[in-house]
Amino acid sequence: MTQQLQKVNFDLIRYANCWEDPEILLEGLDPGKNSRILSIASAGDNSFSLLTREPELVVAVDLSKVQLNLVELKKAAITILKRKEYLEFIGFLPSDSRMEVFQSLKSHLSKEAVEYWEHHQELIQLGVINQGKFEKYFQLFVNRILPLIHSRNRVEALFAPKNMEEQQSFYYKKWNNLRWRLLFKIFFSKRIMGRVGRDPEFLRQVNIPVSQFIFQMAERELSHTKAQENFILFYTLNGKFGEYLPHYVQEGNYELVQANLSRLKLFEGTAERALKEFGGISHMNLSDIFEYMDEDLFKSVAEQLRDHSAPNSRIAYWNLMVPREISHILPDDFSLRQSDSESLSLKDKGFFYRKFLIDQKL
Repeated sequence: MTQQLQKVNFDLIRYANCWEDPEILLEGLDPGKNSRILSIASAGDNSFSLLTREPELVVAVDLSKVQLNLVELKKAAITILKRKEYLEFIGFLPSDSRMEVFQSLKSHLSKEAVEYWEHHQELIQLGVINQGKFEKYFQLFVNRILPLIHSRNRVEALFAPKNMEEQQSFYYKKWNNLRWRLLFKIFFSKRIMGRVGRDPEFLRQVNIPVSQFIFQMAERELSHTKAQENFILFYTLNGKFGEYLPHYVQEGNYELVQANLSRLKLFEGTAERALKEFGGISHMNLSDIFEYMDEDLFKSVAEQLRDHSAPNSRIAYWNLMVPREISHILPDDFSLRQSDSESLSLKDKGFFYRKFLIDQKL
């Protein structure tokens, strides 16, 4: 895995938030109080959400030390801040005292994390959840491209309460105009996305027309009433969360995360190494890591997941534009929970994903 991503720049915050739906993740993994969970860290949000199920352990693993510095900052802030204070510090709400709060967090951070954030204070001052490369990509779309297509009033109207017939009529008659189709497909092309949003190495295995695929996924969501309550779609078209907060910071969930925070451990490296290090892992949130792997590496990683996970363990992961299914390459070892996977995929707020998959170890 590390060899295939050796050209990726890990010196920046690539994702300041998790862009996979935590609610279908929780429903699909269904971890209990004795669960030992491995979770791709990314920005930490979904690893925090898993704590609401009161598992024995959540290991947040990532190849990027910078991403882990971000998770560590969020973890320290959750440790000592009340919910509203956290929303202000991290960037969901405005604040003019973020650096003062940061000073109070230092004793809860590793020396390396303190050093990183002292050299990147501007990210904290501006509200760190809006400072990732991927978030900047959405903001560029909102600030430079979308105004050429739709007014802010029309964007607000998209999220206004409507029944299915009204939502579809709004999309096809008022939203889906020529400029929307043209500029969307240019901005979300493989070339622009690789340069400005993700990383070209993350798209190396993609062999389909990227912009056409994402347009089709977006159209499916925009023309459905689900769009009205989708925090991921809201950020994509507004460059902020507003009242559409991610699961881990919602009232009631935040307090559960805070109460179980000592069960979260951070690990720098691959998921395979973390499995060996901690042992007895029964549930895994693997995000979309297979998207970046060629078929040989995918099979090798899947075999290691099999060899080093607990009996009957459950694995959740997403397919974006590269088809990867563990149960297909290791049919004697894993079974796809097909009904769950199909029903949860239909509910997925991560509207750009092709599939959400749950595999069960046999």
